[in-house]
Amino acid sequence: TLNHQNTDATLTQQVPEILFPWRSVVVRGDGTLRRVKRDWVIPPINVPENSRGQFPEDLVRIRSDRDKNRMLRYSVTGPGADQPPNGIFIINPISGQLSVTKPLDREHISNFHLRAHAVDLNGNQVENPIDIVINVIDQNDNRPEFTHTIFNGSVPEGSKPGSFVMTVTAVDKDDPKTANGMLRYKILSQNPQSPSSNMFTINNKTGDIITVAAGLDREKVTQYTLIIQATDMEGNPTYGLSNTATTVIRITDVNDNPPEFTTDTFFGEVHENRVNVIVANLTVTDKDQPHTPAWSAVYRIIDGDSTGRFSIPTDPTTNEGLLTVVKPVDFELTRSFMLTVEAVNEVPLARGIHLPRQSTATVSVRILDINESPEFSPNPKPIKLEEGLPAGSLLTTFTAQDPDRFMRQTVRYSKMYDPANWLEIDPVNGRISTIAILDRESPYVKNNLYNVTFMASDNGIPPASGTGTLQMYLLDINDNAPHVFPPEVEMCEKPDPNAVNITASDPDLTPNAGPFAFELANRPSDVRRNWTLSRVNGEYAQLRLQISSLASGIYEVPIMITDSGNLPMSNTSYLKVKVCQCDHHGDCVDMARIIAAGLGTGAIIAILICIIILLVLVLVFVMWMKRRDKERQAKQLLIDPEDDVRDNILKYDEEGGGEEDQVHAHINTHTHTHTHTHTHTDLSHFTISISVMSSMLSLMGLAEYRLVLQWM
Repeated sequence: TLNHQNTDATLTQQVPEILFPWRSVVVRGDGTLRRVKRDWVIPPINVPENSRGQFPEDLVRIRSDRDKNRMLRYSVTGPGADQPPNGIFIINPISGQLSVTKPLDREHISNFHLRAHAVDLNGNQVENPIDIVINVIDQNDNRPEFTHTIFNGSVPEGSKPGSFVMTVTAVDKDDPKTANGMLRYKILSQNPQSPSSNMFTINNKTGDIITVAAGLDREKVTQYTLIIQATDMEGNPTYGLSNTATTVIRITDVNDNPPEFTTDTFFGEVHENRVNVIVANLTVTDKDQPHTPAWSAVYRIIDGDSTGRFSIPTDPTTNEGLLTVVKPVDFELTRSFMLTVEAVNEVPLARGIHLPRQSTATVSVRILDINESPEFSPNPKPIKLEEGLPAGSLLTTFTAQDPDRFMRQTVRYSKMYDPANWLEIDPVNGRISTIAILDRESPYVKNNLYNVTFMASDNGIPPASGTGTLQMYLLDINDNAPHVFPPEVEMCEKPDPNAVNITASDPDLTPNAGPFAFELANRPSDVRRNWTLSRVNGEYAQLRLQISSLASGIYEVPIMITDSGNLPMSNTSYLKVKVCQCDHHGDCVDMARIIAAGLGTGAIIAILICIIILLVLVLVFVMWMKRRDKERQAKQLLIDPEDDVRDNILKYDEEGGGEEDQVHAHINTHTHTHTHTHTHTDLSHFTISISVMSSMLSLMGLAEYRLVLQWM
């Protein structure tokens, strides 16, 4: 049987001893006895923390009953022995005395688990290892610690008693299962002590702070400061350890104060016709927290502005109401306004709070007269009339009214914009007359409309002026004769068929334009002999050659065209027809360039003969120049060799020759130079002649002959 004696070292000086006996007896089934060894099972060893005794301090002795027959060795293993933290517990290998070497700290390690071993001198295990549990007994050696030095909370003003505010928390490192770690809270002080010194209480176990009295008013006290104490040992003031923290409780605002106007009546004035102008500044007071919805004012007009000409936005900085004109006000209609305005907050008032009389005020607005511009009516003014009215014709009267009925002023008229300069206006009565003939086909008329701008000015101080537009719709008359279109056409000499289609252009509108009547003129007489004109429809006619062929060239065919106006207008216009030689596709060939230059076939043949004669002369001239050059070279070979040496050899070791020799040398040199220059001049004249001929042929359109000359 395992015997274990363990007594707290603080109570007795005797060290407990653990034996390893072999006393366990088991009765077999046949009635015989057998000794059985049991494993070590010992209760935990309790060791107080922070011990101040002498170290090492003995805890317990471990001994096996086999040490009577032989020498044994004891050892312990585990954290605190041979594992970190090493060396806290040691054992005497011979006596088995287990000791602690230094004070223990429960808040660091609350218990240790060791294992004891017993072996013989040869290291053979004689006992099974046993587990030893060492519990560190807690001492009240730690004060409570609050989680924050300063706690912040809030509660709305006007809160009823029992309203939750906030929770404070403290912790104690001592064992929470013992009184050492059991905390209790209490309020030590409250600042300010208004309206009561006990506005709050605290749950001593949970740390919850609640209100216990009514009367929280942010406008009087904005925040409270509480000193909270936490004590362990369940709050025992004698043995418990304490600590304190500060709690700041902010009283939040509710809308319990309505805005109140600083006066019963406000005054303002504004000029008529002005908009977005501040008329008056409305001021209020509000005791609630500034720049919060409970403080910000909202203004509204509840009477006196049925047409919605005013609005009152709020200045976010000053909380003033800015009475502003948003629609023009006419002095001649209304000279003053009496407005009733009301001020409320952005959020509703707290329950039980009502708007006082001071939340409503009166605003008196006076309208100031200004000199207004005269106004044309209607503007623009449309009129409809025919074009072609002669100068001096009266069109209409365009007048303006002066809105300033209470000012005796005179209105005068003038013209501002008249691009064609067709009209004039009487400066006194506004009568508009023409000073030129109206023409619908003028480039200043767009879509039959012609606009003229007039100005009306009064004689006020300062003068005011307004503008009006006269919008004239011009009706078309038949005042333009038609013209042939297109003005130029091309036709082949011998086409089949040899005809082109033509039409007419008329600036007038239907029915003063088409359908048109086309007719060839009677003169010159060869017109009707060479050409014929037939009607295709009301817009087109067909011109064709009446003879089998016509020489290439440019012909102007007179055609008389008549429109369909009420008073028809006729006009003879000339159609330019280019008759040319055509290829098998019916397109004019390059000969059209000669026809464009106005040359007939006979003229072209004459030009070609002249070119051939000129080419023969050029060839004769070139042959003569070559023959002359050969004769000069032959003469040069007959010159005396001595003269030739004299002319080309310069002797540097001789005196200069006499005057006669120098003159002779000069003459020879001049003769050679003159001969060369003459030959060069002749060639230059020849080149210039060729260039001139080439240019002339280019102008006449004979490019192929020009290329021949350039090649030569």
